[in-house]
This record gives sequence, C-alpha cells and structure tokens, in this order.
Amino acid sequence: MQIIGHRGARNEAPENTLGGFEYLKNLGITAVEFDLRQLTDQTLVVIHDDNLLRTTGTPYAVANCQVDHLEQHNHCKLWPQWPQQEPTPTLRQVLNIIQDFTHIELEIKAVPSMFDAEKLVKTLHQQLSSDWQDALVITSFDVKILTALQNLSSPFKRGLLVEDHPEHAIKTAIELACCQIGWLNTLTTPDRVQATHQAGLKASVWTVNEPERALELKRWGVDGLITDVPHLMQQYL
Repeated sequence: MQIIGHRGARNEAPENTLGGFEYLKNLGITAVEFDLRQLTDQTLVVIHDDNLLRTTGTPYAVANCQVDHLEQHNHCKLWPQWPQQEPTPTLRQVLNIIQDFTHIELEIKAVPSMFDAEKLVKTLHQQLSSDWQDALVITSFDVKILTALQNLSSPFKRGLLVEDHPEHAIKTAIELACCQIGWLNTLTTPDRVQATHQAGLKASVWTVNEPERALELKRWGVDGLITDVPHLMQQYL
C-alpha cells in the first residue's frame, strides 16, 4: 500500500504549498495528492478552498483572483513558525518539484458548468506532456470534470472521488472510464475494496491519519493511503 501525502503533508507542513511539497519529497515519499482550480485569468493554481480565509487569514474568494493577486497572500496562517512565505503555487511550479514522483493524484475541484469543465481540462492538457502519463491520475468528485476528460479522449488516467452514494460509485467510475476510486475513509469496507478490485479498479482511501486504521486498510488490500501525516505513517507501513 502506497503512502500518498494529502495536499502535500497537510498536518506536517502548510498544505498545497511549494514548501509542503518539498517537505514530502525530503521524506523520500514520491506519491502526492493535491487540489487544482482555475483563476479568471485562466491560470491553474494549487489550492483546496474556494476562499483564502482558512489558510491565509484573508476573506477573499479564489474565483475573484488573478495569479498576481494570489502571490501576495501567505498560506502559513496555521503555521506561524514556518521559515518562509508560502504564496499560492501555480500548477507549473508544483510540477517542477514533483517531476520525479511515481504517483500523483491531481484533484480538480468542482466547477459551475460543463463549459467551465471543458475550459479547465483543455488548459490542463496544454500544460501536461506525455511524460506525466504513467504517474498522473486526474481525480474529481465532479462528474462534469470526468466527463470533459472523457469527451476530450484524455490520455491521462482518471479517478472518481466518493463521499456519498457509494452504491453507485463503481458503476459510475466504469462508465467514465476511470482506473480508480478514491473512497472516503468512513465508507471503506473490505467488501467495497474487494468489489472495486473485482471491477478492475484501484482503491485509494482518504483521509487516514490513524496508524491502526492504516494497517487495517493495508490488510484489506487498499492500493493508496491518502494521509495528512505521511511521516508518521512511514513508521508503521
């Protein structure tokens, strides 16, 4: 079972930041999950929330930002002792750090319309070379995003993220030509892991921060463990 750093290493370094990804890399972990949004100027940036408040202290909507504005905000509100400023990184900046990683789960956050989904995935494909095809899995909760990838005949692997309606997940993932399902931790059972594998899909589980639960999931044959505490998990797995 592979340890996958959630938003870099969310509980051990500022999430979705260049410093956080460097931290993960320095642990010797080469599997990561992070979040992607598109700004009004079309730039692709790595950030989870749709507002800057939680991580920077500034109550500003990401949808209203352009990249030069985001560079002014430091995502270390929860990390006052972190040694450097951490502005919102662009996708290009993150890819430069993780270019040697073996597994990347790039989560595209939900968008308002199919038009927005198609625009985002087209921009994404312009920035990705074929070198990323082995390591990269593009994931989303948003079926519009996965449909846009399918319509584009994307060469990149994709995965469905599931936090509710688990009874439909495997069928939906197959219809969207996904290679994996990202199950919410509390929805994950041995029967679901087995059914996922029987359907020819891999199973990642998020977010797992308790070593005992991680060991249980390993016994069940889960492929990827998405965790906020990758360094802790290194000691047990």
